[in-house]
Amino acid sequence: MKARFLCVALLLAGCAVGPDYQRPEVALQTRFADGSAGSIGTVAAQRWWLDYKDPVLTGLVTRGLAQNLDVMAAIEAIRQAEAELRETGVNAAVDGSLSAASTTSGGDAVDGSSTLNSGELDASMVIDLFGGIRREREAASASLTAARAEAETVRLAWLAELISAYADARYYQEVLALNRATIRTRTETVEITRNKFEGGAATDYELAEAQALLSTAKATLPEYAALFDAQVYAIATLLNEPAGPIMAQMQKGAPQLSTPGGDSTGVPADLLRNRPDVRSAEADLAEAVATVGVAEAALYPSLSLSGSVGRSDGSDSWSFGPALSLPVLNQGQLRASRDAEISAAKQAEIAWRSAVSSAVEDVQVARSNLSRYRQRAALLRTAADDYDRALTLAQGNYRNGAITLLDLLDTDRSAASARISAASAVNDAAQAWATLKIATGSGAAVTGQVGG
Repeated sequence: MKARFLCVALLLAGCAVGPDYQRPEVALQTRFADGSAGSIGTVAAQRWWLDYKDPVLTGLVTRGLAQNLDVMAAIEAIRQAEAELRETGVNAAVDGSLSAASTTSGGDAVDGSSTLNSGELDASMVIDLFGGIRREREAASASLTAARAEAETVRLAWLAELISAYADARYYQEVLALNRATIRTRTETVEITRNKFEGGAATDYELAEAQALLSTAKATLPEYAALFDAQVYAIATLLNEPAGPIMAQMQKGAPQLSTPGGDSTGVPADLLRNRPDVRSAEADLAEAVATVGVAEAALYPSLSLSGSVGRSDGSDSWSFGPALSLPVLNQGQLRASRDAEISAAKQAEIAWRSAVSSAVEDVQVARSNLSRYRQRAALLRTAADDYDRALTLAQGNYRNGAITLLDLLDTDRSAASARISAASAVNDAAQAWATLKIATGSGAAVTGQVGG
């Protein structure tokens, strides 16, 4: 019993060679370009997509977060990392087995048979004199942290894909509705032109030109319908669900996503805790630093205690003693391995710094895009309204003979193009808002519910 306590004490008392991990200093601005100096705190639990106020989108996100295959695979990677962590520490230092046997023997030369019963308990423990086992556990713990952060990164990437597909699907539905309105307008133009042709006020060429423009509008419907279908199929794949029910739900129609208010980004330092890809890169760095300690510990002697207790046919036996191993002839190889791990740690630090810089850039680009796209959407909506009014006036003037068919058709084309451009700008702005939220790491920790 005393020997057991001695082993544990030696295990815990061992020093740990190699560097202790500390987050490197990184120069960050006090605020983003055109941003405020106020922190946004922790945003991983924010369900920002609710601000779109679209119940269909909310339902898709809730189900998909629980069912998407990429997210499920990332969660399994967490479970794997948890199991690998349990392999380290005391579990890696202690080994042993219990064996038992019962052997019956006999033969022509002996009278009857005999049975030999035996049992033996073998145990060994590595004394972590230089912290190699401790560093292995630190590395495994950092790997688990990285796996958890990677799952959040996958979750945010999935959210970006789903919202993009959903927003595009609603945009194509809007374009289909706009083209149907254009078809109605051009059908009216054809009727006016036919009446003029029958009255001798228009030529056969003018009637054919008006009819051709109508046919062109009709020809756009299958194209946009196919684009809508493709986005719905993408949503079904992202949700890991059959496409039929989702198609039926989406075909009921809904307005385009509009851009919610608010564009808070916090400060660059917030990204160190809010961006899961940055945290994953830092965890990789911590793992690499711990691995340097593992390689360093391998340069020094290792001590282990082993013993056994056995009983065979009524006779007891036991053994106990230490074993010392000195790495002598392989020092060159071990030092080379240690130096390689040091270089790997330096590369991991560079990757982490790169991740921080990229995160800052992502936020600033997303914020700029959102501001510009909002302005563009407002201006194009105004332009579309102006062209609609001009088209109404042009049709009346053409009916009264005040302008030519060519003037009317030019206004018609411009009005149709302006409406689609405005719808596209609205879609871009709505998606830019989601991109900004994702760039700040918002919503990374939110999980879904099957059937939600």
